[in-house]
Amino acid sequence: MNKHLSKIWKFLTYDIWRITEDEVTRTTYYILTVVKTISLCINNFTKDRLVNKASALTYSTLLAIVPIMAIVFAIARGFGFDQIMESQVMEGFGGNTETVQYILRFVNSYLSETKNGVFVGVGLVMLFWSVLVLIDNMEVTFNNIWQVKKARSVYRKVTDYLSMLLLMPILIVVSAGVSIFVGTMVNNFADYSLLAPLGKFLIRSIPYLLTWFMFTALYIFMPNTKVKFRHALVSGILAGTAYQIFQYLYIGGQMWVSRYNAIYGSFAALPLFLLWVQVSWTICLFGAQLTYAGQNISNFNFEKDTRNISRRYRDFITILIMSRIVKRFCQNEKPYTASELSQTYQIPIRLVNHTLFKMQEINLLHEVLTDEKSEEIAYQPSIDASKLSVGLLLNRLDCHGSEDFKIDTEQTYSHEWCVLMKARKAYFEQIDDVLLSDL
Repeated sequence: MNKHLSKIWKFLTYDIWRITEDEVTRTTYYILTVVKTISLCINNFTKDRLVNKASALTYSTLLAIVPIMAIVFAIARGFGFDQIMESQVMEGFGGNTETVQYILRFVNSYLSETKNGVFVGVGLVMLFWSVLVLIDNMEVTFNNIWQVKKARSVYRKVTDYLSMLLLMPILIVVSAGVSIFVGTMVNNFADYSLLAPLGKFLIRSIPYLLTWFMFTALYIFMPNTKVKFRHALVSGILAGTAYQIFQYLYIGGQMWVSRYNAIYGSFAALPLFLLWVQVSWTICLFGAQLTYAGQNISNFNFEKDTRNISRRYRDFITILIMSRIVKRFCQNEKPYTASELSQTYQIPIRLVNHTLFKMQEINLLHEVLTDEKSEEIAYQPSIDASKLSVGLLLNRLDCHGSEDFKIDTEQTYSHEWCVLMKARKAYFEQIDDVLLSDL
């Protein structure tokens, strides 16, 4: 039994990442891709401690929930949709509960203070600051999931975040209007035995559709990188469905606690609300991790081998990639992209990207755009192809990095240093005349 489990574990953690598309049928490869995506998602979710990050977002949400609701209600009241907004908020938070009543009272207090002119200056700044901090924490968390190092600029943060706040009440009102419209149509068709079940199905589907749309939009627009729609949609549907299921459980839990006065008594609304916020964020972040895994699954093929690659084979890959790029340049053909190099020569994309980045660091390659419309990045040599030899390439790789240490190479350890220098000189002299374009 243990032997079989060890084989299964080895297959899931090592062998499955070495299977290429041309080795199996398309259906088998698709199934293996799904298994790899789920495995990578769970592994990264655990490794990145996203449950802890969900707790941090829960704290930020508690600080910002009243200001956000105040802004949303202020915009809704300006259009005369405050009653619709209130009913939608109650529905979203699980009905007319104590928690919802507290939040609505705080919101009304915020708005009344603003209306009376007391809540100005610093208070208004703190209101927007708490909202912007929450959204900024969301962006940082999503960027960490996507391994994006550069965040949005201050200008983009202000414009994007304010746009989200302005669109939120509009979307809520539109969703409420759609629900009312479909409900009216169902009542009109109540006498038609065939149309009535379809109408009821549409009404029951509206919360799911809106939740799917919300999660999909969040996965596309929140990280500061390009996210493909199909991956965000799949994750949005799965996360949205899980969220709706948990919503029903949350509502049922509130009814059970209020009925039996269990555990916390009348204080039970607060811990239940905290639980709802944290689990909701956990579901959301798991969906974000699933989106990342689905879009970047090919980057993790041969991951263990790439991490443990020998120096000799890394040099071979570097020479192979550089020679192909130089040859294309000399033949005046379209330059290679990273994905083309990976697919053409069966090199793991992660290893290709690492090699190309290293070649840019030692000033042997630079990025170019293949097409202004697609904005796809390709690579060309940075120096004359007639001077790009194998010796020059390996010598730059060998010397790249710091050698500024307090080790005496002139006297105490001069013999060891001289032996190394002589060996390197003899080695590079043999390959210094071999041009990459001639390979």
